[in-house]
Amino acid sequence: MKHALSARARLLLAAAAIALVGGAVGYGVASLSGTGPAAERTEGDRKVLYWYDPMYPNQHFDKPGKSPFMDMELVPKYADEATSEAGVRIDPALVQNLGVRTAEVRRGTLGGGLSATGVIGYNEREIAIVQPRAGGFVQRTYGRAPDDVIEAGAPLVDLLVPDWGGAQAEFLAVLRTGDRALASAARQRLVLLGMPQSTIAAVERSGRQRNVITINSPIGGTIKSLGVRQGMSVMAGQTLAEVNGLGTVWLDAAVPEAMAGRLRPDMPVTATLAAYPGESFAGRIRAILPQAETESRTITARVEIPNRGGRLRPGMFATVSFAGEQRPALLVPSEALIRTGKRTLVMLALDKGRYQPAEVRTGMEADGQTEVLAGLAEGEKVVTSGQFLIDSEASLSAMQARPIAGGSPQAPSKAQGHRAIGTIEKIEPGSVTLRHGPVPSASWPAMTMRFRLADPATVRGFKPGDKVNFTFDQPAQGPTVRSITRENGR
Repeated sequence: MKHALSARARLLLAAAAIALVGGAVGYGVASLSGTGPAAERTEGDRKVLYWYDPMYPNQHFDKPGKSPFMDMELVPKYADEATSEAGVRIDPALVQNLGVRTAEVRRGTLGGGLSATGVIGYNEREIAIVQPRAGGFVQRTYGRAPDDVIEAGAPLVDLLVPDWGGAQAEFLAVLRTGDRALASAARQRLVLLGMPQSTIAAVERSGRQRNVITINSPIGGTIKSLGVRQGMSVMAGQTLAEVNGLGTVWLDAAVPEAMAGRLRPDMPVTATLAAYPGESFAGRIRAILPQAETESRTITARVEIPNRGGRLRPGMFATVSFAGEQRPALLVPSEALIRTGKRTLVMLALDKGRYQPAEVRTGMEADGQTEVLAGLAEGEKVVTSGQFLIDSEASLSAMQARPIAGGSPQAPSKAQGHRAIGTIEKIEPGSVTLRHGPVPSASWPAMTMRFRLADPATVRGFKPGDKVNFTFDQPAQGPTVRSITRENGR
């Protein structure tokens, strides 16, 4: 019995020894072939800290592969990218491919002048409304039409006034009696009937009735509207024509809202037009309109310009230069600024190929240069081309912008809501996969990805293939759907 047990024990020991040897050989082969865990943590000569999905940079993975959130490969994060030095390091080859350009922050002279564009229009203060003081019938219109340019005193319409016939006959009869009091009363009656003093004097002088009156334009300009035709009847006070003068014109210039504080009424202005190269037209600001244009974020400065010879025509495009004084300032190229809506950033170019965002406070802008009030020092270098791509890389690295001196680092912003249209591909507990179009507010292209559900009941009643409108935000846990409706709104 003892011999049998000893033989069985020896067999077990031999099997264990073979297993240990096999495991050791397997480990050695795996190490030599580079398929073990050590190989997963290195790529070439660079050590990999972790892998991540660029759309979910806060989620780290121990090995490469497909993202569990989207149909894309995970991206490695190398140890040499995580230095204690400030800024994010960009491969010099990538910098060259992006065409990154830099400029030095310098002290210079900020042009006090301001340029804007505008459109010439009618001076609405030079409008004459032509109306008859008595009703009658139109006998002649002199072939006038809207947009005709006429001189002051030009005839517009001949009007027959039947009511004047009897009154003029009585006036002439009273004149023949020699009674001055009755003649004065008859003359006053003609005035009340709307007869001009010139017509009354002509009747008195000639002794003949004048029932037809020619109505003339009181000013020179263009006929904006003509409301009469031959043979029609008109009433007293009815508008026959509207004439807009052309002695002066308005130039409505669109001035950026940030520069509107530099405008003042009566400020001298110079305008140039493509229609008259080499010439300039002087004018002055007559009014700064009270309402801003919400879409273009501009303020309208109304400039009045003399229009000698009628050369400036409404609708012409003009470039406007506003006078101003020059002054010294710390300047950066305007193209270097990254405006987020809440703050203004520049991308600093540091040594050793590193870059860092910095918050700045800006002042006035002129001739492609912007005044820096705080946040930069003379001699620092800022990126003027390709800074948006570098800023994206800095955002992926969760890098804080350098604050303005005396301030504190910008706290991460609250989750921002976005709207999109897509098609449901898959519904799972706690998530939904959507194939959606571009999302401009999030700077996303069209793609298929998985979203978390803030409330699993949000997708109740939906199925794959449904076309939907949805809203989402991007908390630290990843993009999360907040609401979802069918595209037809039901």
